[in-house]
Amino acid sequence: MASNDPVLEGVGLAHLGSPKALLGNHGGTMLNEFRDFALRGNMLDMAVGIIIGAAFGRVVSSLVSDIIMPPIGLLTGKSDFSSHFINLSGKAYATLAEAKGAGAATINYGIFLNAVFDFLIVAFAVFMLIKQVNRLKNEPKPATPATKDCPFCLSQIPLKATRCSQCTSTLAVG
Repeated sequence: MASNDPVLEGVGLAHLGSPKALLGNHGGTMLNEFRDFALRGNMLDMAVGIIIGAAFGRVVSSLVSDIIMPPIGLLTGKSDFSSHFINLSGKAYATLAEAKGAGAATINYGIFLNAVFDFLIVAFAVFMLIKQVNRLKNEPKPATPATKDCPFCLSQIPLKATRCSQCTSTLAVG
């Protein structure tokens, strides 16, 4: 289905709306380019990182809500910290679930604090991971040059040479 618009035809876009436009002029080049893009090493690494990151996020959320927050809740009055809320509706509710069930407006600061702890733990773990990766990177230090160029014939000569072995020019020491 080609366009009859002379403006689109003038800029080479008369094929808009055509299913063949996705294939390009060379029979599938756009699909081939997409396949090459999707299978590029960096893309696969990123996909693996996202999957592992999502799983790590669930583990950290469980760590915060099931391990860290119960002792904090115990210290603050023997309650589940995630059930702390401020009721804005004026009607009294015993639990957050009851308030949500009634459609009451609440400020759920306990859930927010759980999310803050989640974030801090994930940020600390990522910081430690990057710190270790940077420490393990063994980028070689640039080697000190053992040679220099002769200023007269531009051949390579030892740094301590006082005379060029190619053109026999006397060199300044230094």
